[in-house]
Amino acid sequence: MRPSASATAVGDPKSLAPYWRFHRAVAEAQLRSWLPSGRRLLVDISGPLAGTARIAAAAGHRVLRIAGTHLPDGTDGAGPDGTDGAGPDGTDGAGPDGIPPATSLAPASAGELSRLAWDPGSLAFLADDCADGVMAEDRTLSRQLATETLIADIARVLRPGGRVLACVDSLVLGMALLAEQRHWAELTDLPHADVVLVPWPDGTITRCFGAEQLRELFDEAGLDVTWIRPRTMLSPSTVAHVLRRDPAALGRLVEAELALRPDDSAGVQLVVSARKPA
Repeated sequence: MRPSASATAVGDPKSLAPYWRFHRAVAEAQLRSWLPSGRRLLVDISGPLAGTARIAAAAGHRVLRIAGTHLPDGTDGAGPDGTDGAGPDGTDGAGPDGIPPATSLAPASAGELSRLAWDPGSLAFLADDCADGVMAEDRTLSRQLATETLIADIARVLRPGGRVLACVDSLVLGMALLAEQRHWAELTDLPHADVVLVPWPDGTITRCFGAEQLRELFDEAGLDVTWIRPRTMLSPSTVAHVLRRDPAALGRLVEAELALRPDDSAGVQLVVSARKPA
């Protein structure tokens, strides 16, 4: 998908509002289709804007939400009273399942949601083979520049047969950002780079991936990639046009997106599902 709007709009949820509403709806639909059956222990290290923990808990799972001490209001990371969970400081021993104590949040409709205030870029305090799944939505692997270390950590904490769902910024987005910022030399060198680090509009750095790079990272960590697909293939202009004409068409747009034959070279974000061999 060729970006049809300023790449900096990606960093501003208020821009292209109809498209980002669609984008969130697609992300939630993809998550629901990925969630395992039964009641599982899932670790959520997603970024601050993700609704993954809430959705997984509502589906009946036990979810440990790992996040920093400060998250925007309305996200999964804080309870209704804004209470933060205590981080692993050496005094709180891990439980029998290898999970440190955490602060319980508002009960989900079916499952259990707890929060631990800790750096989501490190799972060193979790025991080996302790989780059935890891969710790393909202660009977590792109925010953590030492992505290889985090993926290896994810592989370690997953039980055999456990799965991971992750979202990253793509090379398509990286190229758009570099072009908008007029970094022509870096843009020319991008196809030959092993690691692509791109300045984000807010001054942070994002790590961008192509599908093959992403597959190699997971392979090197010992995880079998099940699929890689773009978050969305419908363009922002198409979505905005349809929703302006018919605001009730959101559900049909999401169904159309999920039915598309994915092209993993397209899209500003890539989503990957991988499994730890049994």
